Amino acid sequence: MQGAPARILIAGAHPIFRDGLKRLLETEAGLQVVGEAADAAATLQLVRTLTPDLLLFDLAMPDVGLDVLRALAATAKLPRTIVLTGSIGTKELLVALKLGVLGIVLKESTTKSLCESIGRVLNDQYALAPEQVGDLVRAMFGSPGKGLVRRNRFHLTRRQLEIVSAIALGETNKEVAQHLSISQETVKRHLSTIFDKLGVFSRLELAIFALNHGLIHHVVDAD
Repeated sequence: MQGAPARILIAGAHPIFRDGLKRLLETEAGLQVVGEAADAAATLQLVRTLTPDLLLFDLAMPDVGLDVLRALAATAKLPRTIVLTGSIGTKELLVALKLGVLGIVLKESTTKSLCESIGRVLNDQYALAPEQVGDLVRAMFGSPGKGLVRRNRFHLTRRQLEIVSAIALGETNKEVAQHLSISQETVKRHLSTIFDKLGVFSRLELAIFALNHGLIHHVVDAD
């Protein structure tokens, strides 16, 4: 990272958790922990007074959950936010994204994974595991083929839209190839074209794009 370090606020109930996370982050160039909050009131106050570039929020904060983020979204600008959690249900995931959360990182994740997620979020990109995106898509839209909608403003072919839907649901290239009865090489070629048409650079970005633009179902009038 270049220029001034990214200013990070850590919100979590347990001092050991906050201290460990602070020590970890301050070993990374370009990151600076500017504050720590142990409860909801402190989180709200420090977000407003410190205006951090990034909020790292422990979802396990007692009797808080996503209420702090709701309050921030209602009364102030929610900073770029990563939720740290041991697990998260699809309903909570959907609420978090609607509130403006950009990243969900499991506490069992590696340091490298956390730092990569921080980098993505600081660049205003989503940082979600592919399986989280798949669960979210299933909860919102069901499986591919349950509905037919007209969604071809991005000039994707019928086959490409089928592949987008499958990738958004977390399928591998091999699984896509099997259920569409095409080769894995054909899947790869289609993905390369899809990435170019939509301006995305990864399967995760493709899944998020598909979710945000209603590309999840199979389509009619696609060709």
